[in-house]
Amino acid sequence: MTIFMVETYVAKPEKQEELIALLEKWVAQTKKEKEKYRELKSYKLFSQMFGGSRLGYCEMWEFESLADCEKCLNRLNQDKEFLRVVAEFTSCIVSDTWSINIWEPGL
Repeated sequence: MTIFMVETYVAKPEKQEELIALLEKWVAQTKKEKEKYRELKSYKLFSQMFGGSRLGYCEMWEFESLADCEKCLNRLNQDKEFLRVVAEFTSCIVSDTWSINIWEPGL
């Protein structure tokens, strides 16, 4: 059963360009280091267009199962480069707006 890990957050206005550059670099890294992200089936980044916050973002990480999501995140949480990216990421967003949810297809 496919699941999606969905992250939503708002960028700090003064850090929006830095956030986008960081995410672009990270996406390139996931393509280069496929073995590290082997359970990740797809990744999408969306920016708020209408409604909500002008600086709102949504990331969707697709995995085959919740177990695959857990395996991948456990590996990444031990990876120094990934943890560095997370630290930079958290400095670019409004912390109280960051949420992570797990979704499954409804139909």
